[in-house]
Amino acid sequence: MSIMEIQKVRYSYDNKRNVLNGISTSLDEGKMYAILGASGCGKTTLLSLLGGLDSPLDGQILYDGQDIEKTGFASHRKDNVAFIFQSYNLIDYLTPKDNVALTAKLPPQPILERVGLTAEECKRNVLKLSGGQQQRVAIARALASDAKVILADEPTGNLDEDTAAEIISILKECAHQMEKCVVIVSHSNELAKQADTIFRLKKGKLIQD
Repeated sequence: MSIMEIQKVRYSYDNKRNVLNGISTSLDEGKMYAILGASGCGKTTLLSLLGGLDSPLDGQILYDGQDIEKTGFASHRKDNVAFIFQSYNLIDYLTPKDNVALTAKLPPQPILERVGLTAEECKRNVLKLSGGQQQRVAIARALASDAKVILADEPTGNLDEDTAAEIISILKECAHQMEKCVVIVSHSNELAKQADTIFRLKKGKLIQD
């Protein structure tokens, strides 16, 4: 069942060259999507549009059949989507438990343990954690939000191969077991192979593999 739809979306940085040129597709709950493309092709821009961080020049982004611009970007970001950034975007003076508690409607500890942190690690300052552990905190924060859509921008870009594989496995679990719609922007063909659907963004067009 489609939870989000992209309808004839156009976007330009300078009103001259369209990085998104009338693209359309639908995104379903329970699936993991990968969006691939060269640097500067508009992948992160598309993720921002899906998350209500920006608005298209033309076309619509729908969530559950409603135009997110009409229902309100702020409420869309608060209730419908959760972001996982390559740079983690954690509050650096807090612990993992405190970071997750900011968005959690459930106790943060079980969520953190589910993504692989120990009870001791959950109590440390996040700056004392490795990159892989910080990314796990960022994922736990997204899971804790109850949002049906998870938007991840290069979530394995700063991680070693083994840790990256574990993060991908967690994101697949989010989609397949928790029935979330997971959309990942990446340069990694290895990550893309794990997705249910692969899109390539090229010359303003979104093409499904």
